[in-house]
Amino acid sequence: MAAAPAAAGSGAGRVRRSAATAAAWSGWGGRPRPGNIMLQLRQGQLTGRGLVRAVQFPETFLVERDKQSKWSGIPQLLLKLCATSHLHSDFIECQNILKEISPLLSMEAMAFVTEDRKLTQETTYPNTYIFDLFGGVDLLVEILMRPTISIRGQKLKISDEMSKDCLSILYNTCVCTEGVTKRLAEKNDFVIFLFTLMTSKKTFLQTATLIEDILGVKKEMIRLDEVPNLSSLVSNFDQQQLANFCRILAVTISEMDTGNDDKHTLLAKNAQQKKSLSLGPSAAEINQAALLSIPGFVERLCKLATRKVSESTGTASFLQELEEWYTWLDNALVLDALMRVANEESEHNQASTVFPPPGASEDNGLPHTSTRTQLPQSMKIMHEIMYKLEVLYVLCVLLMGRQRNQVHRMIAEFKLIPGLNNLFDKLIWRKHSASALVLHGHNQNCDCSPDITLKIQFLRLLQSFSDHHENKYLLLNNQELNELSAISLKANIPEVEAVLNTDRSLVCDGKRGLLTRLLQVMKKEPAESSFRFWQARAVESFLRGTTSYADQMFLLKRGLLEHILYCIVDSECKSRDVLQSYFDLLGELMKFNVDAFKRFNKYINTDAKFQVFLKQINSSLVDSNMLVRCVTLSLDRFENQVDMKVAEVLSECRLLAYISQVPTQMSFLFRLINIIHVQTLTQENVSCLNTSLVILMLARRKERLPLYLRLLQRMEHSKKYPGFLLNNFHNLLRFWQQHYLHKDKDSTCLENSSCISFSYWKETVSILLNPDRQSPSALVSYIEEPYMDIDRDFTEE
Repeated sequence: MAAAPAAAGSGAGRVRRSAATAAAWSGWGGRPRPGNIMLQLRQGQLTGRGLVRAVQFPETFLVERDKQSKWSGIPQLLLKLCATSHLHSDFIECQNILKEISPLLSMEAMAFVTEDRKLTQETTYPNTYIFDLFGGVDLLVEILMRPTISIRGQKLKISDEMSKDCLSILYNTCVCTEGVTKRLAEKNDFVIFLFTLMTSKKTFLQTATLIEDILGVKKEMIRLDEVPNLSSLVSNFDQQQLANFCRILAVTISEMDTGNDDKHTLLAKNAQQKKSLSLGPSAAEINQAALLSIPGFVERLCKLATRKVSESTGTASFLQELEEWYTWLDNALVLDALMRVANEESEHNQASTVFPPPGASEDNGLPHTSTRTQLPQSMKIMHEIMYKLEVLYVLCVLLMGRQRNQVHRMIAEFKLIPGLNNLFDKLIWRKHSASALVLHGHNQNCDCSPDITLKIQFLRLLQSFSDHHENKYLLLNNQELNELSAISLKANIPEVEAVLNTDRSLVCDGKRGLLTRLLQVMKKEPAESSFRFWQARAVESFLRGTTSYADQMFLLKRGLLEHILYCIVDSECKSRDVLQSYFDLLGELMKFNVDAFKRFNKYINTDAKFQVFLKQINSSLVDSNMLVRCVTLSLDRFENQVDMKVAEVLSECRLLAYISQVPTQMSFLFRLINIIHVQTLTQENVSCLNTSLVILMLARRKERLPLYLRLLQRMEHSKKYPGFLLNNFHNLLRFWQQHYLHKDKDSTCLENSSCISFSYWKETVSILLNPDRQSPSALVSYIEEPYMDIDRDFTEE
């Protein structure tokens, strides 16, 4: 470290040249040439050698150069800051200097954030850039971390006010100067230390904002178990702090995404899983476990998620106010500062609550503006929305983690679902203006506005909560649970065990449960709405797993099938994502259900409608193959039943008649195998492989497997590509064995959704991969020797 400047006085700031400084200056003949200063400083910053700080320059030189370059006196201020921040300093003068530096950077940061770049364009080098270039960032990190140093057994202390100034300056520099945030992220000890500054309410907002930005660019995920006294820190947060802490947690508990599409292939995921097994739990998994070990953590999140907004305002005034505030509102932390000012002034019994709009007071560390105005009720509502979407995200990630059953149990116990049901109409799916309100810097089609993000996060939570878990029945109220029982009784089938085991004290209250409310808004959603995808996914998750006739009938009675068919056929939906979600939902809704096929035939009552439906199916089998699978499975079951009602449906339903034709099945089978390859398999399109297997398993049951393989061979030859399809299928089945024989969850899902034992899946794949060319059911028997290419390795790297 460079030598400290002399004590303050007439010669304050004049320093002796260290050996490093002298070496750096020797290239300039003992005096820096002005044209080289910026370059030398930047090189020093990158290498850590040579000129890196203002303290390495004579004060007279800095003053002289500042007149030419208009550095706003920042290098000189840094020189003084270094002189007044040594270990034995009382830091009073140091804090005064920080107060001088802060406004020079804060106005620039505000202009940058609001995209008013005129201020930053007036000078060649912005103030934040100069501050960083002359070592200001590193100096502030050292000052902030002084409390970690002990002198004679006593740790140094700096005031909260001084810490807040340092944090605000660092944040403003990160906002305006590229690379600063990444450099701070590389200082792992500093990042961990920042968490300790969150113990003080005075520095919480500034610390949380800086940590969030740093973790957003950090290459390696931080481990929360390395944060000193994490449990005590989180337990002492008030509800407002805990909600904002969820913004930080969102980065620490989600598995890091490299952004490389190859990483999304099943080959790459399998390779990564093998690697992870050897390395142990990931940082995200460790962090999830650390949070769940904190007493009362999940309970407090549930209370935050279900907390009601006190009071309400008229719709007209609410929308007008919201339009105004949306023009500058950027994130929950800024909003927090405003809310805090409002609450503090309210506590002082002031008649009207006032606060500074896009900036804030000195107390929150954000820039000043002179305008002061009354805090609107709309801001309180938006405050609550911003909180809830962060909390719901954290709960959603925990629900998908290793401790899923533990989280499920706690979420049910703390009544998250009935609480969200009570908020559904007034907050989560409340009416909004015709023109989409958006955050500053975004457009109307952006999914980043708080209202839209809250809805999507809510739907994702419902999807995770319902997916293959018996707690899904908590989405109903007592009356709706009784309806399920009545459906089973009328059909003379046993009640679903999970329904009987549902704790009635934990279900939704009111006239409608959460699932019913979701169906109501789903049917009213505009055709072009992006919510349709998430709504369909949430409802489909309720039906996933072992097929339940009662669950299907509950939804059929509410017109869900007709709504789906309207969207697919009459509105001729164009969105691939929405179409896929609707086809998946339709498949789960109709599978093995005779009543559903009757309703289908009643709606698709003309050849013209049926042709539109088929066109949508055939336009992308990746999107529609789950429906094809469900109809194929249903057809097989119906054909083996002796029942007048079933016989009637088999004779009348266009869809069943279409699927029953061997040429139709072969067409689907050929295309399903042809559109996927081992190297391109993903979680999204692997269903095509499983659907092709379902078709062949059912053919095997009827002793028609050799026929189907022979037909595939003929289709290959007719396309002038002998061996291409069957070689590809052989590789796909080899991968299938590798993938599914080591993943219990996936195999269970296959078994439950198809009602075909997993042993039959495995046997069929083994028969198809039999190397004996004399076997009539082996793929190799249908690949001619010159075109044989079945031993090709597929890499997992």
